[in-house]
Amino acid sequence: MAESGPQTGYRVEGLTKQHDRLGFSCGVEPLDRYLREQAGQDARKHVAAPFVLCEGKSNAVLGYYTLSALSVDVGAWPADAARKLPKYPLVPATLLGRLAVDLRLRGKGAGEHLLMDALRRALEASREIASVAVVVDAKDESTVAFYRRYEFIPFAGQANRLFLPMRTIEQLFR
Repeated sequence: MAESGPQTGYRVEGLTKQHDRLGFSCGVEPLDRYLREQAGQDARKHVAAPFVLCEGKSNAVLGYYTLSALSVDVGAWPADAARKLPKYPLVPATLLGRLAVDLRLRGKGAGEHLLMDALRRALEASREIASVAVVVDAKDESTVAFYRRYEFIPFAGQANRLFLPMRTIEQLFR
């Protein structure tokens, strides 16, 4: 795994009304708008679980990600992964729906810090609610490259949809 996480003093926690989202800017308007306008509603409606990165005692959001449940058609997985799955029509996975870092922390390891936190939470949850992998839908080539550095695997015929098997995540946190 590449680069180190941000300096100590950072924390990742579930989004609440106390978090200051207005100053956040990752440079991608749909991701900025989601945090400001939709993330709280998604949390209240249990559509997605947003987690935010803050520094020290500040509630200013410096990064965030979302997790939610996902069912994936068994035929969508690459052949070598599908062989290891049960022959159910759908298999459970965890969707890492969004991951964004404020421009002020770009290049300082905050993206990796958030990704590792998301993978750890997904692994812990999979011990009580089944999930065979963490799935991401990368928005562009640079995002695909980010996830590929962490050994995410593209789905068959969908270069921007990638997954990391839960068995690989288990090994990561041993």
